[in-house]
Amino acid sequence: MAPDVTTAYISHPACLQHETGSDHPESARRIYAIEDALISTGLMNLLKRFDAPRATREQLCRVHSPEYLDKIERLSPMSGLVMLDADTVMGSGSLEAAYRSAGAMVLGVDMVIRNEVDTVFCGIRPPGHHAGRNSAMGFCIFNNVAVGAAHALSAGLVRVAIVDFDVHHGNGTESIFQTDDRVMLCSVFQHPFYPYTSLVTDSQHIIHAPLDAGAYSDDFQHAVQDHLLPALHRFRPELILISAGFDAHFEDCMGQLNLLDSDYYWVTREIMEAAAQYAGGHVVSTLEGGYEYHALGRAVVQHIRALMHV
Repeated sequence: MAPDVTTAYISHPACLQHETGSDHPESARRIYAIEDALISTGLMNLLKRFDAPRATREQLCRVHSPEYLDKIERLSPMSGLVMLDADTVMGSGSLEAAYRSAGAMVLGVDMVIRNEVDTVFCGIRPPGHHAGRNSAMGFCIFNNVAVGAAHALSAGLVRVAIVDFDVHHGNGTESIFQTDDRVMLCSVFQHPFYPYTSLVTDSQHIIHAPLDAGAYSDDFQHAVQDHLLPALHRFRPELILISAGFDAHFEDCMGQLNLLDSDYYWVTREIMEAAAQYAGGHVVSTLEGGYEYHALGRAVVQHIRALMHV
């Protein structure tokens, strides 16, 4: 079936060279699982594929401090592994992978702003939504979605929305944009749960929709319908970015939510409908969590099907 919209798939071979150790859940097998699922379903043949560029220092410094970039470059090992925090690992290929992952979002934003494609999925690693202005955290080195949002603002957009449906709260993204009301962050996640950040905010552009452990599809859909979608309609974003985490899936042991493959299709279509009303149908999505490989592949297929309208 031919897609109704043009969708790009952005990745880079460097993302496979980000070594985290043999027992680490954030491994290159995640990308292989996604691409195998896209190939086996025939979707890969319908996507426009692009290699991610390196994010520049200027692009990264819109959301990270120069001191943090210098630190990450200094810590990047020639061999072996370096721990940036209790969960976040750098190997010899990790810095290049991080540059390319952030650069994927920059390219994706540029492509939709120029109307070269309608939607984008960035199949990248390391993920990004826990990384703060001055810190790596939770498998994340650079905050990819934040780099994309800041790039969109630098290109002249004035209202950019980020929808985050990872099982973990995107605390890094929230901290970066907590005082910038040009960016609305709408998040649905398990709570209380890692990273155990406070959800107290009086901001009109930071929208929380926390779910209790054990929540099911109905709970997730009600949270999206009652909190996230009204916020998007109120904000009228010119572009929607997605922190697409798939670890709320019932087969994924990283969380205690019980989403189904079909929930990822449903939530993406809801986001696409909002984008059609306010953002010219433009959506750029980037991979965050998702650690059970079969479930991840299937869920991403549903997500991309919705981005493609197939």
